[in-house]
Amino acid sequence: MLALFRWVIPFAAGAALLAQEPATRAALIEKERAAKAARLAPDEVSAAEKRLRAFKDAKYLERMAAGYNGLRVKLGNMVTGGGFAAGPEYFREDLWRGKLTARASAQYSTRGYQKYEAQAVLPRLAGGKVSVEGFASHRNYASLQYYGTGPERKKELRTNYRLEDTSVDGILAVEPKRGVKLGVSGGYLWTNVGPGTDKRFASTETVFTPAQSPGINEQANYFRNGLFAQYDYRDDALGMAKSGGNYVFQYSWFHDERLERFGFRRMDIELQQFIPFFNKTRVIALRAKTTLTESEGNEQIPFYLQPILGGSEDLRGYRVFRFSDRNSMVMNAEYRWEIFSGLDGAIFADAGKVFPRRGMLNFRNLEFAGGAGLRFNARNATFMRLDVGVSQEGVQVWIKFNDVFLARRFGTSTGSPVY
Repeated sequence: MLALFRWVIPFAAGAALLAQEPATRAALIEKERAAKAARLAPDEVSAAEKRLRAFKDAKYLERMAAGYNGLRVKLGNMVTGGGFAAGPEYFREDLWRGKLTARASAQYSTRGYQKYEAQAVLPRLAGGKVSVEGFASHRNYASLQYYGTGPERKKELRTNYRLEDTSVDGILAVEPKRGVKLGVSGGYLWTNVGPGTDKRFASTETVFTPAQSPGINEQANYFRNGLFAQYDYRDDALGMAKSGGNYVFQYSWFHDERLERFGFRRMDIELQQFIPFFNKTRVIALRAKTTLTESEGNEQIPFYLQPILGGSEDLRGYRVFRFSDRNSMVMNAEYRWEIFSGLDGAIFADAGKVFPRRGMLNFRNLEFAGGAGLRFNARNATFMRLDVGVSQEGVQVWIKFNDVFLARRFGTSTGSPVY
């Protein structure tokens, strides 16, 4: 009997321990979980991101863009190099029971540049298939940069000139099917060129002769007319497109009404494509455009109406107006991603060139630039853009209040330094 107890008692004790072990292990695991949870803390965002989110949550951008009863502040949209520009703008899309859109603005920049614009549009005639537009502008740019005509001009050969122009145009467009637009335009352009006001650089007329830079000593006035076609299937034609494409063709005639020595023709082609992925939070944006000109006999194209490259909209690693000639081409590629709602990042690559003859439209002897930037968005449109571009000529920083792929106006602004 004693031997039996010696065997049973240890067995019973072991069984009791085994019965308690699951409960003990479960309690231990739960205790470890509680200790780990006590040590956890939410991820801390950076101070910069906190400030950006607070700025967005306050809706400052939306308030400025919306205005009050049609009145609002217009920022930017001045020629690059003119300094910070601001001024009042009146914009209404609901006049005449929604049949009339009217806009008028006046801007003045920190460098004394001026721009005044007025526009009236009847956008929904014939059941929305026809639109009629009138547009007028006056611009006084005190110091535009000029390096000479041709792709080989050195960056040290930097001059400046004043450009004053006034234009009035009418545009008639039809939309036979959704996304397709066909139209004609006609108007008049008065130009005046004078000495530049930036004392850091020589005035253009003191460095270049009329043979080197046509129109430097006398300016033409133009009657101009043109035709255009567009196919646009972007998901947002007025804001920040994230998918689709936009293809534009325009042909314009510039008739020298005053001197009969500076008439020419101009063809503009622009192709844009947007490729989204990851539910449109990532976008590859592509653009290719070319401007080709031609003239008859001994007629020449004024240097201030020649195609240009360089600046915040095309070759972003080069100074504004860095290259000019009778023809140009440029290609841009951007990878854009959403950092958070209201702020996108971008990495970009640019390539392009100017050339004297249309037969040189090819991919040889291109200038290259690349960089990165930020896009601040309000109401699904780019409110402010910061780009840092790098090229063989250095680094350029751009702060602009528009999208990099500017919507080209039909008719009125073709051939002007800014669109």
